[in-house]
Amino acid sequence: MAHAASIVAVRTWPADEYTRVTLEMDTELKAEHFMLDGPDRLVVDIDGLTLNSTLNELVSKIRPNDPYIGGVRVGQNRPGVIRLVLDLKQPVAPQIFTLKPIGEYKYRLVLDLYPKVAQDPLLAILESKDPDPLADVLEQLAQQSNDAPVPSVQGQTLPQTARKPDLPSPPAGSAKPRPSQPTTPPPQSQPQRRGQILVALDPGHGGEDPGAVGRNGTREKDVVLSIARRLKRIIDSTPGMKSYMTRDGDYFVPLHVRVQKARRVKADLFISIHADAWIKPSARGSSVYALSQNGATSTMARMMAQRENDADLVGGVNLGTHNAQVAKVLLDLSTAAQINDSIRVGSKVLGEIGKINRLHKRQVERAGFAVLKAPDIPSILVETAFISNPTEENLLRSSKYQDQVARAMFAGIQSYFRDNPALARRS
Repeated sequence: MAHAASIVAVRTWPADEYTRVTLEMDTELKAEHFMLDGPDRLVVDIDGLTLNSTLNELVSKIRPNDPYIGGVRVGQNRPGVIRLVLDLKQPVAPQIFTLKPIGEYKYRLVLDLYPKVAQDPLLAILESKDPDPLADVLEQLAQQSNDAPVPSVQGQTLPQTARKPDLPSPPAGSAKPRPSQPTTPPPQSQPQRRGQILVALDPGHGGEDPGAVGRNGTREKDVVLSIARRLKRIIDSTPGMKSYMTRDGDYFVPLHVRVQKARRVKADLFISIHADAWIKPSARGSSVYALSQNGATSTMARMMAQRENDADLVGGVNLGTHNAQVAKVLLDLSTAAQINDSIRVGSKVLGEIGKINRLHKRQVERAGFAVLKAPDIPSILVETAFISNPTEENLLRSSKYQDQVARAMFAGIQSYFRDNPALARRS
C-alpha cells in the first residue's frame, strides 16, 4: 500500500526582515502557490496530503506581532490536496521551496514571506531610536551607488535609497556622445566619518538553525545572540563607535547575506559570534578564526569551518531566488590585506579572551569560513567556549560569563583600532 504523507511539525519564525513558515514532512511533496489581492492573500496547495491535527496547529502558531501574516486558514481543498490561505498584513514577495532531510530534520516545505520592497540595512540604522552620530554619513552612503546592493529575491523591488540615480537625458537634437576612451576611474569620494567606527556584529545561526546544542539543551543561537546584544550595548555607549547586528532576533540569515549586510553599511570590522562543539565533551576553551585561502591551519579548523558553512543547509537557503550580485560574495574575493588585518584584530581579541577563559588554541586559527569572505572588511569568527563541554555550557548560560566575553571582545576591538588606526578604512 502506498504510504500516506503526513506533516510531522509546523514552525513559524516571524521577523521584521521576513517571516518563515516551515512544514516538516516525512516525504517530499509538491506545492503550488498564487497570490490574491483585495485583501492580500497567499494561497498554497500541497499535493499528496490529508488534513491532520499537526497541520491544524499552524493556525494557533501565527503570532499577533507577525509583521506579514494576519492569520492562516487550513482546509482539504480536494482529495489529496491541502490548501493553506495566509491572510497578509502587507504585500509580500513569497519564496516557496523544499529542503532535503539534514541533521534531525526530515523534508521541509519552506514559505519565506519577504516584504515587497526590500529593506536597506543602512535605513535600519538611520531609523533606530537612539541618536546616531553616523546619521549624516550613512544618509550619504544610502544615496550612493554601491557594489553590494540590498539583498533582493525574486519579486522584490529595491528601496528608493538603494537605486542608482537616473542620468539626465541629452537635449533633443544634440549629437550622440562619442564613446569614452578607457581611462583609470577616479577614486570614489567617501564621506568622512571623523573618527567614527562601525562594527558589524553577527550572532551565528538562528531560526531553523539552532547551531550546536549542549547536554542541558542550551542552544548556540540563543547564547550568541545574548552575547552580541551585550557587546552592542557596550559599543554603542562608547563615543566614536557604533554597532550593527546582522540579526537581532530568532530568525535565520544566510551566510552570504550576513556578509553583504556588513558591506552595505560600510562596516570597519565584522565579528561573527559562535559557541564551539566537538564530538568529545572534554574539548574546551575559546578560539578565534580568520579566513584562509590556502587550506586550514589544523584539522579541527577545517572541520569547524565545514560545520559553520553547513548552516545554510540546516537553516535552509533557496539560492536560486537571490540576486546574482549578492550571491557573488560566496566566491573567495578576499584580499591578502583583509586577511592580515583580520589576523591582527583576531590576535587582540584572543589575547583579551584568554584573560577570562582557557584558550583552545593560543594563536588565531584559519580556515575557509564563508561568513568571513568580505573582500574589504577585516573579519573574524569568535568561538566563545565549547557548548558541548558541560562545564563551559554552564559558563555560556551565565550572565556573568556572557558579560565577560562581551567586554573582552570589546577590549580587543579597542586595542586593534588604537594600535592600527590606519587600518580603519573610513575612520
